[in-house]
Amino acid sequence: MALVRWNPTADMDLFRRQMDRLFDEMTGERPFDLQEWNPAIELNDAGENLMLKAQLPGLSEDDIDVTVNRDSVTISGEYRHEDHSERTYGSEFRYGKFSRTIGLPVGIKQDQVEADYTNGILSLRLPKVDDAVNRKVKINLGAQSNQAIAGSQQS
Repeated sequence: MALVRWNPTADMDLFRRQMDRLFDEMTGERPFDLQEWNPAIELNDAGENLMLKAQLPGLSEDDIDVTVNRDSVTISGEYRHEDHSERTYGSEFRYGKFSRTIGLPVGIKQDQVEADYTNGILSLRLPKVDDAVNRKVKINLGAQSNQAIAGSQQS
């Protein structure tokens, strides 16, 4: 028997989608949107670094703020509404401020973070703190260790 995690908001999400579809059919647009927009992210472990990417299309570097803590990264910004002189018949663009905090699985060195923003993708290289990096350690299992074990078993 498979166990399925119960989602208490699933019924409300279904209801919201059905209402959105109803308004779309009646008016051709949604009069309001209940969900706040957040950038899609991808977080990967790359050995001594974590690599975080966020999709932020249509923003300039000046519209994006990144705050780095030892165990989290917050990406915030604002999509600004452009004034158009022509009449707009419909728009599905989202405007306004957004903020997303991503919890990190390990601590990072905040002062060594590197960022790049190219083609709407924000890429962050987050160096792990030294105690979070797995290191290979050679353990001597030579003759002395074997003699010590044998001696303790005879006692």
